[in-house]
Amino acid sequence: MNSYISIDLETTGLNPKLDKIIEIGAVKVIDGEAVDTFCAFLNPGRKLDDRIIELTGITQKEVDSAKEAKDIIPSLVEFIGDLPLLGHRIMFDYSFLKHATVNLNIPFEKTGVDTLKISRACFSELPSKKLTAMCEHYEIVYDAHRAYNDAEATSKLYQYLKRDFEGKYPELFTPEALIYKAKKESPIRPLQIKKIETLLERYKIECPYDLTKMSRNEASRYIDILLAKCGNGKNRDIT
Repeated sequence: MNSYISIDLETTGLNPKLDKIIEIGAVKVIDGEAVDTFCAFLNPGRKLDDRIIELTGITQKEVDSAKEAKDIIPSLVEFIGDLPLLGHRIMFDYSFLKHATVNLNIPFEKTGVDTLKISRACFSELPSKKLTAMCEHYEIVYDAHRAYNDAEATSKLYQYLKRDFEGKYPELFTPEALIYKAKKESPIRPLQIKKIETLLERYKIECPYDLTKMSRNEASRYIDILLAKCGNGKNRDIT
């Protein structure tokens, strides 16, 4: 694979069914040469956890002022085109992209190559195969945990791995179908909004979500959390 889109996402958490994309970084590589890039913040419609801010350096102000997924994802899909994807644990990024595209009724079936899979197969002796560890092994210098930096570093790592191991393990460097099933989310019901607002007011809780942007399932889960926490008399921020 000589032409591809190296992609990385920063998200509000690790669960594509519950969490949202907050940053996209992608590098378009044609015949081994980087020819274009894609970078964007996304507004997740919620407050960021302190741990996410600390890990990524992305601020609440940056995502609050960003466009929503519906304004960014179509441009990303167009940028990707028919090229396969490259990522370090590519299924993580693909699962979030599938949820985003399904919600927008955009077809998105891709093939891809995973540099984590290659690293595990070729470097069993290394204690860690994380992107930071693999880049340290190949002396690739970069600032971790920002989408574009990780995407660019992954592409550089892939080129080294390809140089050193494609002859021995050609199957690892051949794009495979990425399979992930995602269901379209239904919007929050007016009755759910009213119930959440009633609970928030009753227990003087600051809501971390933009209720108008929540899905029906997200709202149901949040109501359950509110009832459980408030029922125990814990009047504190609930996320």
